[in-house]
Amino acid sequence: MRKIYFLVIVCLLIYGCQPKSKKYNFIHITGYAQGGTYHITYENSPGLDLKDQFDSILNEIDYTLSIYNPKSIISRINRNENNVTINNLFKTVYNKSVEVNRNSEGAFDPTVGPLVNLWGFGIKTRTKVKKKQVDNLMPYIGLDKVKMSGNKVIKKFQQVCLDFNAIAQGFSVDVICRFLDSLKIKNYLVEVGDGEIRTKGMNPEGKPWKIGIDKPVDGALPGESIQAILTLSNKAVATSGDYRKFYIENGKKYAHHIDPHTGYPAKQNVLSASIIANDCITADAYGTAFMVLGLDKSILLLGEHPYLDAYLIYSDANGKLREYVTPGASKILNH
Repeated sequence: MRKIYFLVIVCLLIYGCQPKSKKYNFIHITGYAQGGTYHITYENSPGLDLKDQFDSILNEIDYTLSIYNPKSIISRINRNENNVTINNLFKTVYNKSVEVNRNSEGAFDPTVGPLVNLWGFGIKTRTKVKKKQVDNLMPYIGLDKVKMSGNKVIKKFQQVCLDFNAIAQGFSVDVICRFLDSLKIKNYLVEVGDGEIRTKGMNPEGKPWKIGIDKPVDGALPGESIQAILTLSNKAVATSGDYRKFYIENGKKYAHHIDPHTGYPAKQNVLSASIIANDCITADAYGTAFMVLGLDKSILLLGEHPYLDAYLIYSDANGKLREYVTPGASKILNH
């Protein structure tokens, strides 16, 4: 599954980590999944190499949620096949999507996929977009046009399509973390994709894990310019930004976060949204929502949901980079 959203977290201290004391014995596993890579570092006193299990978990998620896998459950639903039965993985992601969609006043919406494709950020080649094309798709955008009934998904219109790419990698992180928890592994860092990360316990040095947040510079490589560092333990973080996946046409910048209310790429002052939560599926979804909502509405939403913390980088009226940091995020933030 290729991730639509290029997230902007660079993890520090997970590549080539070696314990400096005998207290921790770690192993680092890497592989390919969902159109990108995964990196998992975990305390490994029993000497378990879990790569096969990780790959199996990620393959099952791919079979459920990948729009790039024609045999996946979501692909079959989008093709309007009869008698498609959904599993618990699908139900979890769907229910979280409904929750965040409601809390964000529709800013996060997994039915936006056809618009993402139209603007050239999905599985189709980009062409010049005309207003009529957007208008033709808008009647089929909105989670109110989909419902889950038992083990079935019911769509109001056949043209409605689901796309969970903005949440699937965060969810994948959580599923792997639950597997590690079942083995009673107390210290780990799991990253799937371009920066959806969840941590538990301490790193090989016996300290909280360090996560680097990139400076939002258009076209910059991951890790090229670090804006800040989070010290994270027993939390998840995911970052969305508009400076990795975009294009310039006729002097205008078009970024990949599509506003479901307008059908056009969102034009907001938030350049990077790093969301900290107890689980990665939540952090992943709200990162996308905040890029659509903009600064003021994001601050209001954060005030209504104290279980979220955020480090937002935005552009002020003069084009200068500014930061908005929640109290919880300020305690773990270092420049």
